[in-house]
Amino acid sequence: MKKFLLIYAMGATLLLIACVAILRHSHSEVLRLRNNNEALASETKLYKTRYDDSAASVVAMQLQLKEYKEQHARDAKQIRALGLQLRRVESVTRLATESRVEFVAPKTDTTTLCDTLSQFRWSDDWVAVEGKIQGERVECSVRSVDTLCQIIHRVPRRFLFIRYGIKAIRQEIISSNPHSHIVYAEYIELPKRQRRR
Repeated sequence: MKKFLLIYAMGATLLLIACVAILRHSHSEVLRLRNNNEALASETKLYKTRYDDSAASVVAMQLQLKEYKEQHARDAKQIRALGLQLRRVESVTRLATESRVEFVAPKTDTTTLCDTLSQFRWSDDWVAVEGKIQGERVECSVRSVDTLCQIIHRVPRRFLFIRYGIKAIRQEIISSNPHSHIVYAEYIELPKRQRRR
């Protein structure tokens, strides 16, 4: 009888441990999906820094590797083309910038050929423009250089004045080019282990 009770107690203990593990996994999955819904519902916050640099802030999404392969097949193909193993990727960031420059460039180097040939050149620290105007034909070359700084940080939960845990993971992107404006940013996290939020 004691042997039967011992086996029964061990079985009940193992069943209880399995139920707790399943419950913890389900709870973390629910939190991950809730955070993904918040990330999808929130928009990219575009703003200017104190130094008048263009900046963006976006909430991170957490996808399982299988979800990422299904929803972002093109990106997964590009990652494999780089020779990287998808299972080792921690996070994927996508960012689009737009550069607009309005300027007036004086004509220089005017040479008389069959038609009048005019060349112009303008540049600053971020953009270089060169061009030729010959009759009705215009040739122009624009080169824009931009340095993007990406900062990924954790946003803590708050209760009154107490900060605890992790509410969200945010990505801050700063553009150093004053002619560039961040149009779109996306941050997808592929964690190996779930972070508690």
